[in-house]
Amino acid sequence: MPKPRVKVAWFDFACCEGCQIEMTNFGEPFVQLLQHVEPVEFREAMSEKTTERINVAFVEGSFTREADRARLEEIRTRSDIVVAYGQCAVSGGINALKNHMDDYSEAVYGKDCKRPHLDSQKALPVSAAIKVDYEIPGCPMDKAEFIRVVSQLVHGTTRVYQPSYPVCMECKRRETVCRYDDGDHCLGQVARAGCGAPCPADGIPCEACRGFVDNPNEAALAKVLHERGGLPKKWADTKSRMFAANQRGDA
Repeated sequence: MPKPRVKVAWFDFACCEGCQIEMTNFGEPFVQLLQHVEPVEFREAMSEKTTERINVAFVEGSFTREADRARLEEIRTRSDIVVAYGQCAVSGGINALKNHMDDYSEAVYGKDCKRPHLDSQKALPVSAAIKVDYEIPGCPMDKAEFIRVVSQLVHGTTRVYQPSYPVCMECKRRETVCRYDDGDHCLGQVARAGCGAPCPADGIPCEACRGFVDNPNEAALAKVLHERGGLPKKWADTKSRMFAANQRGDA
C-alpha cells in the first residue's frame, strides 16, 4: 500500500508573499515534491482551505499585530511541525526596519495611518508568538534549501541543519574575488551562509538577506564598511539593518 502523502499547508502574515510566489516558480522540483506531499492550503496557488490536522505548516511573514496571535496559536495547535520560512518569519526581516523608526506609520500611509486595518506594532519573528520547529532563512528563501528541508521532513529527519558560518567562506569556495578587493563593500563576514554566495559572484555586495551568523562581530563589520568599504560612518553603523534589524545589538 502506498505511503500516505504528508499534508502540508502554507500561511502568510506580514510580508510581500514573495516566498510563496518564488515557490510557484520552482518548476519540476516542486512537481516532484507533490508525489510525497499533499497541499491542503496555499493561498497563492489554490482557493481551498482546511480546518483539519496538518502534518507540516509553513508560515511566511513577521508577527506584527497582537490580533494575529490567536491565528498563529491555532495553526500551531493543529500542526505537527511548524516551519518559519523566509526572513520575515525567521527574524522579522525588512519589516523590522520600522522598529527603529518613530513615524513609520504616517510616513508610509499618510492621512490613512490611523485606520484600524493598518494597525501594526513591532515586527517580530513568528517564534515570538509560537514555538517554531524549523527555520528556512532568506529573502526569498533558497529553492534548493527549501526542497532539502521538505525532503528531510517527509522522510522523518529530526534535525534540519542550518549553517552558522559566514558567506565569506562560500565566496572562497567559489574563488570569488572579494568585493572589498574590488573597492566595494559587503556584509559577507557576518551574513549567514547557505545560499551559495551568488550575489558576490555576480559583482553584487552581500546584504545578509539570510540574517546574521551566531554571535556576529558587528563592531568589526561597521569598521570594515567604513574604512575599507568607503561608507560614511553613520551608514556603516546601520547598513546591516535591512534584513537583520532584530538580530543586531541595537534591536
